[in-house]
Amino acid sequence: MTSTSRLAVTQTELAGRSPGQLMWRRFKRDRSGVVSAYIVAFFFLVAVTAPLLSKVYGKNPTETYGLDETGLLNEFGYPVAPNGGISGRFWFGVEPTLGRDVLTQLVYGIRTSLLIATAATVLCVLTGVLVGVTAGYIGGRTDYLLGRFIDLLLAFPSQLSFIAFTPVVYSLFVSPGKETPTSLRVLTLILVLWVLGWMGMARLLRGQVLSLREREFVEAAKVTGASPWRIIRKELLPNLWTPILVQSTLMLPSVVTIEAGLSFIGVGILEPTPDWGRMFANGAHYYESDITYIFFPGLAMIIFVVAFNLLGDSVRDAFDPRTTR
Repeated sequence: MTSTSRLAVTQTELAGRSPGQLMWRRFKRDRSGVVSAYIVAFFFLVAVTAPLLSKVYGKNPTETYGLDETGLLNEFGYPVAPNGGISGRFWFGVEPTLGRDVLTQLVYGIRTSLLIATAATVLCVLTGVLVGVTAGYIGGRTDYLLGRFIDLLLAFPSQLSFIAFTPVVYSLFVSPGKETPTSLRVLTLILVLWVLGWMGMARLLRGQVLSLREREFVEAAKVTGASPWRIIRKELLPNLWTPILVQSTLMLPSVVTIEAGLSFIGVGILEPTPDWGRMFANGAHYYESDITYIFFPGLAMIIFVVAFNLLGDSVRDAFDPRTTR
């Protein structure tokens, strides 16, 4: 078969496929994207099934095995067995000082971090879509006011704002001297990450809508008498899925690292609740004498962030009709 014939057959096959089928076809041909998708799915599966994994494994993240049993920790509080106490019983070793199981701490830490990051990302995406599409489509004074509000929030240094505002929110609900409940800490982190994280999505979508609202298909919908809501839902949103999905896949790993950083410095999740950031904070005290403890959460974080970023790139390429694979 000549190259011209193969091209004609390929064009005929593509003509009978929907945009979603074409996207899925391009995505399946991207090996790095498929592998990244499996890795990301594995992390979420671990987070969802953490209690089941803990039950099957026979350990829990809060029990202090090293303090309750002799022979696991030495007089300095470090594991007696080599490589952080890795053995057939403790697959990832035990934590120095307290002797908790590292594997179940990591599994539940992933669960906590992904719960917070996923909730905050969903809220940021919904808010960004609502504000960005509204500002771009309505325009005029609405666009000006929303744009200035976005600029005002973006003026705050992000990292310093997260650190500064989180304790302030805690103090609004808990009086000084009382310990903040874990549930309130989780809700506060979600709230702060949401309030300070949606502006990039909104600004991106505003620019997209500003260019789309002048296109012929939008003008044609207006001529037929379609309502603004119908135009947004039927004409604009289908053309915004690509930036929304790509931005979401880039946002979630960023939120995970921010949440871990807040817990690392002590304004996020605190002991004894397992958390990725808390493991890094504890590992910072132990790494000189026991680097194994921080190795597993660090490796897991690197794999997760890299896989999610590669997945975002693959999704972007799959949605781009100019990409040929």
